[in-house]
Amino acid sequence: MHSPNPKQFGGKSPVAAMKGTLGHHLARRLVQLGVQDVFSVPGDSNLSLLDSIVAEPGLRLVGCCNELNAGYAADGYARARGIGSCIVTFNVGGFSIINAIAGAYSESIPVICIVGGPNSNNYGTNHRILHHTIGLSDFSQEFQCFKTITCFQAVVNNLENARELIDTAISAALKQSKPVYISICCNLVSIPHVTFSREPVPFELAPELSNKAELEDAVATATELLNRAVKPVMVGGPKLRDAGAVDDFVDLADASGFAIAVLPAAKGLVPEHHPRFIGTYWGALSAPFCAEIVESADAYVFVGPVFDDITTFGFSLPLDMKKSVVVEPERVVVAGGTVFVGVRLKDFLRALQERLRRNTTAYANYCRMFVPVRQPPNCQPGEPLRLNVLFTHIQRLLSGDTAVVVDTGDSWFNCQNLSLPQGCSYASQMSYASTGWSVGATLGYAQALNGKKRVIACVGDGSFQMTGQEVSTMLRWGQNSIIFLINNGGYSTEVEIHDGPYNVIRNWNYTAFVDAIQNGEGKCWTMKVTNEEELKKAMDATMGKMKECLCFLEVILHRDDTSKELLQLGSRLALANSRPPKYQ
Repeated sequence: MHSPNPKQFGGKSPVAAMKGTLGHHLARRLVQLGVQDVFSVPGDSNLSLLDSIVAEPGLRLVGCCNELNAGYAADGYARARGIGSCIVTFNVGGFSIINAIAGAYSESIPVICIVGGPNSNNYGTNHRILHHTIGLSDFSQEFQCFKTITCFQAVVNNLENARELIDTAISAALKQSKPVYISICCNLVSIPHVTFSREPVPFELAPELSNKAELEDAVATATELLNRAVKPVMVGGPKLRDAGAVDDFVDLADASGFAIAVLPAAKGLVPEHHPRFIGTYWGALSAPFCAEIVESADAYVFVGPVFDDITTFGFSLPLDMKKSVVVEPERVVVAGGTVFVGVRLKDFLRALQERLRRNTTAYANYCRMFVPVRQPPNCQPGEPLRLNVLFTHIQRLLSGDTAVVVDTGDSWFNCQNLSLPQGCSYASQMSYASTGWSVGATLGYAQALNGKKRVIACVGDGSFQMTGQEVSTMLRWGQNSIIFLINNGGYSTEVEIHDGPYNVIRNWNYTAFVDAIQNGEGKCWTMKVTNEEELKKAMDATMGKMKECLCFLEVILHRDDTSKELLQLGSRLALANSRPPKYQ
């Protein structure tokens, strides 16, 4: 992956870094956090901020096609690197990026969203109406909107407290694993100030500790429940990522001998090559024989779960919470009622593994009943390609040198059934489920991996129509991701929930669209696939002579060719959405 020359793309050469300024301090802080790429769209209020990023040797400024995609890219980047950052301009940029930041908040992804704000002299005036506003001299609306979708908001309109506000915001993002909002007045960025006169001290957070008494009581109570169980299991959830506790979860599994599963939003967090991994637990949508083991257990440990309507299959999981230990980032709930607060997830897992008796009964039961899933039959020569055949071939692409990024919709279900080899990472947005998220996220995820793995993205045609122009930025930065555009003529997920003419979209010539975006610059290869023979040729090319190219495969499928899981969840959501109102 290469970094584009700013002059080649009509930009200016990097300006000399001005030490002792707010802009320099912010840029250095991002580098200290491990951020190497900042996703942006220029606007008249953030240009000085962009100069500071360009001038910082440790940073690359990645210009995106629009602010929504920049936010999605920062989200994808954070999933691979731990934290992401984006810069947009006042109001028109800030309002445009809100959906992406809301998704990051919902999914507990730490993103530093920086907005180039108006001139500081415009604060406190009651007669100036600025462009990019809603026509009022009070232009605090952007700040008010971000208050509900970020864990900290900083408006930097003077230099006296600028450093403190910026560092506090960054601390909040790291501690809470949530996005933060930093608005910086455009005229303050390049002014030297005494608070920035010295090189920023290394950024470090003091570790948060558990309440020792509560931790001991929680471990003792959980141990009593689990040690008397005959066939206990463990289920990992997405908040394992927030807590940085994936290794601790695996260590507990190794020590206890319990069978382990994951909730769908946690796919890819727990290694699927673990010797006692039994798959994704998703109620009736679970991996084969996984639900039977979890639901028949006489004790289950849920670690870092999110029990939303998608994860719980419409709040219908047949679980007895009196048999459960639910471990959240800051508390533990035992037997559905006893709550221990101030208990850190990592501390609890580490202490619990020293107390549990080894018990492999649940996994032994799984082995006795497990029957391998049959491979779908090959298509006949010239027969239209089927969805199950497509994902059989995608499975063969996966290795420790790949990462999978999945869009909302039927790709969720098909990719949940993929078996991830050791080292193969995975990203999807399950809770917020914003259609089109994967295109920007693929840009960010691939940029974060910096060529160490090849990203394989699965996106539907409806999703791609929302955000597909960001392929332009992938080409600009020399990415070689493989994008499977699944073209079935509309919003297949919505069809299964409630069909209507609004679920049919205008068909594009997607390969021609991407070819037009390439416009003779950058390495790109496209192919339209209609049958298995063409798919095999495409797969060979992507892994062979086109390995260094961005590969875009438009896969034509029948409108009604969907996974059985989508049919099941669609009918369940349809029932939930159509419930009549309750009258008092």
